[in-house]
Amino acid sequence: MIKNLPYVFAFLLACIACSNESDPVANKANFTRIYDNNNFSAAYTPLDLQQTPDGGFLILGSRRLGNTTFTGIYILKVNEFGEFVHEVELESDHVSPAPHLLALDGSYYFFCMTPVGLRTELIKLNEDGDIEQVSAVNASYPLAAALDNTSFILLSYDNVNKLSVVSVVNPSGSIGASKGYTIGAGEEVEKPIIDHFIRTGRQYPFQVGKTLSGQYFFNGFYNYTFSFVFTNLSQENPPVIQGQQDDGGMSQVTQIDNTKFAAARFNFGDNYFIPNSTLNGSGISSSVDLGGSLLPELVSNAPVKILKHQLRDRPVLIYGSNTRNNQIGLYIYDQTTGEFLGSTYLGFGNSFEITSVIVTSDHGIAVSGLTYLAGRLPRICLFKISESALSKSIQ
Repeated sequence: MIKNLPYVFAFLLACIACSNESDPVANKANFTRIYDNNNFSAAYTPLDLQQTPDGGFLILGSRRLGNTTFTGIYILKVNEFGEFVHEVELESDHVSPAPHLLALDGSYYFFCMTPVGLRTELIKLNEDGDIEQVSAVNASYPLAAALDNTSFILLSYDNVNKLSVVSVVNPSGSIGASKGYTIGAGEEVEKPIIDHFIRTGRQYPFQVGKTLSGQYFFNGFYNYTFSFVFTNLSQENPPVIQGQQDDGGMSQVTQIDNTKFAAARFNFGDNYFIPNSTLNGSGISSSVDLGGSLLPELVSNAPVKILKHQLRDRPVLIYGSNTRNNQIGLYIYDQTTGEFLGSTYLGFGNSFEITSVIVTSDHGIAVSGLTYLAGRLPRICLFKISESALSKSIQ
């Protein structure tokens, strides 16, 4: 059952760049909003966002449930000014949304699962956030997803056979190809995955996708270690960039061109950015060997988002992460050389944590995040930053 709730209020905290409140163009270009609710026991966490054709945004989130250890599903639609339009809370027969909202042919898709039977589902939304279709998928514990032309790539966990599974899924939920890789034997090996799902432990940077050369990859558990694995969905011993059991590995990987990647890694709490890297997709290597620039200002094992963009007609990489002073840090690098160009910080007063960053139709960016009102109420926040304001951060 779908439950539509009355919205309480969304209020403007501050603009990233100064703007005239009577100027609708400026008000669309830069804003910061927090979306509150009068249910003080409620907890909302954004997972991903997409811009809709009307200029507004659709935000996929999770919410606290009282009758299960899994998280529920929350969908928020806001307009081009960041003002509340519509929200949907799914009943608790749909839980644990994978943190990726995927746009395809004017619709928006995400994977979740049922609390009974742990069956994966693919849910299709329209641009207002209303559900159009729910399809069963022959998988369990969805961890990450990505778009692949007109299909989806799903990383899931097979809790019966203890496998990290990569599957190609069509929009109706049917699986066209699939391959599983062992996480290792023993109950303790899967504990980090289950703790990730019920949010009682660390949230791991699971990722799945496909390189420009057509090679699939996933960032997840393989052979007792959190690793970045390349696969053609057939080989038994795939190329792998090994982490340090569950204490080290890749935080995020984005391909720049046929040979170069932008990446980030973590190692026993430390965080490293690698804006210009060549990854070994044909053998066994270690994430430690990739080096990178250490960022002491980030929180331990920080989540990292990497966005390809253009500022002043210059191809750049925008790294987003969480700082120790409770702000969202945006770090800008030259996409060609990996040179650091500048940084800017989002949020003040409350604690802010990044969850997603996208390029907007006006060539700015939008950043969704988690904040805590009164230091204890988890709520969704949204930053809209114009290309002009962001360009001021470049040296």
